[in-house]
Amino acid sequence: MIGIRNSVTGRREKEPRSALVVVGRLLGVALTAGMGWIHGQLWAQGYREVPVVGTLFLLNAIVAVALAVALLVVPTRLLSAAAAVTAAFTAGTLLGLVVSLTVGLFGVHESLQTPLVPATLVVESAGILVLGLTAVLAARSRRPYTG
Repeated sequence: MIGIRNSVTGRREKEPRSALVVVGRLLGVALTAGMGWIHGQLWAQGYREVPVVGTLFLLNAIVAVALAVALLVVPTRLLSAAAAVTAAFTAGTLLGLVVSLTVGLFGVHESLQTPLVPATLVVESAGILVLGLTAVLAARSRRPYTG
């Protein structure tokens, strides 16, 4: 890891940013897995019967699990890219929900009273924020300290 040389001891110290990257990675894994779990639950509870949307929910659950695993195991040098891809996927998922809540999507018009919709809004919004910040911090932590 990149560190800053302590002027008193002469030893390299880890930047606080690296701890934030680890926390961001773990939160990103949890939020992405949570998004997948929500879509898997909804698919199992009846969305599998809805044309197009049912297939998309199942695919979302599968891809979310794959992305969560990737975030967990990817080397640090690739974390920024993995977090950015996962943030983009999560943003697309959130956009689909917002479209479904407003004008409808593939014949489905969601409501805020639909089970798990409020939780999905929170999980996906938080996921975009956490993963976006993690992507930026991970990219910055790879740059050498020039201060």
